[in-house]
Amino acid sequence: MMARALQLARRGQYRAMPNPHVGCVLVRDGHVIGEGITRPAGGNHAEIEALQMAGDAAGAVAYVTLEPCSHHGRTGPCADALIAAGVKRVVVATLDPNPQVAGQGLEKLRSAGIEVDCGLLEAEARQLIPGFIARMTRGRGRVRAKLAMSLDGRTAMASGQSQWITGAAARQDVQRLRAMSCAVVTGVGTVLADDCALTVRAGELGLPPEQAEEAAARQPLRVVLDSTLQTPIAARVLAAGGGATLLCHRAGAPVPAGLARDTVELVALAEGEQGLDLAQLMAELSARQCNEILVESGPRLAGALLQAGLLDELIVYMAPALLGDRARPLLALPLDDMGDKVQLHIEDVRKVGQDWRFIARPA
Repeated sequence: MMARALQLARRGQYRAMPNPHVGCVLVRDGHVIGEGITRPAGGNHAEIEALQMAGDAAGAVAYVTLEPCSHHGRTGPCADALIAAGVKRVVVATLDPNPQVAGQGLEKLRSAGIEVDCGLLEAEARQLIPGFIARMTRGRGRVRAKLAMSLDGRTAMASGQSQWITGAAARQDVQRLRAMSCAVVTGVGTVLADDCALTVRAGELGLPPEQAEEAAARQPLRVVLDSTLQTPIAARVLAAGGGATLLCHRAGAPVPAGLARDTVELVALAEGEQGLDLAQLMAELSARQCNEILVESGPRLAGALLQAGLLDELIVYMAPALLGDRARPLLALPLDDMGDKVQLHIEDVRKVGQDWRFIARPA
């Protein structure tokens, strides 16, 4: 039953942000009487969805992937709803890292006489919500950089031409990464070179139609680092209909005339050693409840994030092609000695179409 709850939670990964995606199964006399998945912010949590499906949950056992909330946010406490419904036992996969909950939900259930167990398939449950856990425990979400390279480690020709290094299957995989993200970050150099839109497109996700439309309806926040506000006002990343855009710049940069301020928000950041202050950027995104942050940029921004210790994962797609020694490198890392090398832990390797995808974590 908990495995089924985890399966439900996984189905919510494209829609629940900034809420963690949670699954709930209600069982009575060995039969499933209700199931639920957390809806987008402001909508029902998984427990409420399952209770509404069940209708009468008296005497049931609830299997929930994350501790039921105990506080009033945009919705009421799920712990109270379970108590009011007459649930006799609650089995939870993992505690909620949110300081507003953090065990209080379980304590509320126990105080009401409900039997509570916690820790069933905990590792699997935590693997589903790493960005939410990171934001709640360290103050910023999970930051991942998506990079595409040739077999000889090059990302673009010397001219900047980069479309397309990888094949259609890898690009579909990237669409799913975007759909799972709260924010997609790039630099102005990438915008000027590629005129990227950074949108989630339902037809390119390779998901069932209903799920694809649901994912595309919730576009991630697009974030452009542009110190001097060089982004053309006609750039696709600023276009309406593709979600909101954050243009991050240094204080005092002249604002271009004609900028659509209804869909584009300007945020001034301090200047760091290699451009805008990246730690301040992450604090800004955390304040906006961004759990999963995807970086799609050139080698300079990705390298700066890695050097600043702000990159949790690199997702590298490697194409079976050679671009030659005049092409651009994967990351801008000014390293001179072998002792300065950046050690990585490989978390996953798999074939995606004709390309290979590596997921690596900085050691």
